[in-house]
Amino acid sequence: MTWASRSAAPRCVGSCWPRGALAAHALVDPLERCGLRGKRTRIVELYTSPPDGATVVCADELGPVIPRTFPPAPGWSPDGHRIKNELDYSRGPEKTWVYGALRVRDGHEVTMTATSRNSAFYQQFLQLVEDANPVGDIYVITDNLSSHNSMSTRTWLEEHPRIQHVFIPVGACWLNLQEGWWRIFRKTALAGRSFGDRNHITHATEVATAQLNVRARPWIWGRPAPPTRRLRRRYVYFL
Repeated sequence: MTWASRSAAPRCVGSCWPRGALAAHALVDPLERCGLRGKRTRIVELYTSPPDGATVVCADELGPVIPRTFPPAPGWSPDGHRIKNELDYSRGPEKTWVYGALRVRDGHEVTMTATSRNSAFYQQFLQLVEDANPVGDIYVITDNLSSHNSMSTRTWLEEHPRIQHVFIPVGACWLNLQEGWWRIFRKTALAGRSFGDRNHITHATEVATAQLNVRARPWIWGRPAPPTRRLRRRYVYFL
């Protein structure tokens, strides 16, 4: 706002801000303030400061995965040419969905393949997640699909009170760490491979999950600290 003169300033200020409008207000919970986006804040807090004794899990579905030949991972051949593969596009009836749940504290993954993405298979998958984490509450961070929040699923969750859903906001899939694990999974299980039927995809999923769990590491929210640079020749830096 630009003041025309000094004499006009007090009148404008008085009309714009009534007396007492700038007084101190009561404190509001940061998670409830619309300006701080409470849903995102809660998810980040589960990553950085999870409740004592609780397990934070990121869940998502990959698919549909159709039996076909997948292109190899991006790279270069020994003679310097980029690796290429013929395009194999198909939309056959044999569709497979891969359910995945990433345990954030140690990077352990639970996967399951299904012929459809519905409430029944999702409840079956949640049972596997619960069996893999027998102690404490389980916070499942996932998107708000119809199968995740259906009446059937909510009824099932009433019988399993340890599992609590934490839905990510619309357009914020980057909050789900399972998306990052899918990228590693595609390179390990699908890239450069040819699948003839649904059973081949299930077998590749089981093998890739077992291999990745062997070398699993904790997933940390945010950019990791840069490695400390060691001074190999200390006297050079004092010249």
